[in-house]
Amino acid sequence: MIPWLEPQTPFPDTATALGPDTEAPGLLAAGGDLSPSRLQQAYSNGIFPWFSAGQPVLWWTTDPRMVLPVAEFKLSRSLRKAIQKFRRTPGCEIRIDHDFAQVMAACAQAPRDGQNGTWIGEDMQRAYGRWFDQGGVHSFETWCDGELVGGLYGVSIGRMFYGESMFTRQTDASKIALAALVCFCRAHQIPVIDCQQDTAHLASMGGRTWPRQAFEAHLNQVVPEPGPQIWSYDERFWSCLDGTA
Repeated sequence: MIPWLEPQTPFPDTATALGPDTEAPGLLAAGGDLSPSRLQQAYSNGIFPWFSAGQPVLWWTTDPRMVLPVAEFKLSRSLRKAIQKFRRTPGCEIRIDHDFAQVMAACAQAPRDGQNGTWIGEDMQRAYGRWFDQGGVHSFETWCDGELVGGLYGVSIGRMFYGESMFTRQTDASKIALAALVCFCRAHQIPVIDCQQDTAHLASMGGRTWPRQAFEAHLNQVVPEPGPQIWSYDERFWSCLDGTA
């Protein structure tokens, strides 16, 4: 039986989440709210909300957990060339937090293989917008000639970044934003990006799975540490990717 959370109810132990042989592996609890304080508590413990329209708030903690160690990011030859072209092209730049609302709305509208609709509903957009206003959520954006052509958003707590969703309107635009995030993380000693779900696409870029216990142990180390103070993209960060400087 999944516990129901009232506004002041703490999260249950993550070890009580539904197991791999159930219909909803990783489901931990339902209910509660999406206040910044609740979200902060959730992410700090490796828990995230994921639910569709008409459902209550559902809280998950997957096992295993897909992560991207930034030191292991795989830069393909084609992406290397795309970044080099992007950097040489006037009017093309990476921006951070320039238009978070548009990024999240675009992620909500992006088509997903095997999915109808989106889990980034209006409640989620409002909740993460409030958290963004408090500095807990950030967007990495690919701009060309004043137009947002791709990007991603995620949560930052201490020296941990939790990737949430990405979108693209132009070939490689979301991958360029991800590469910029990797560079930013390397420059700020953020060793791991949480990717939540295991996908072949993320695995091809260096993502791998960790047992929940190992992921939570990592969070215990990096979440309490001070995180980046300045959220802007410096062109010098590209030097963190070998061969693109």
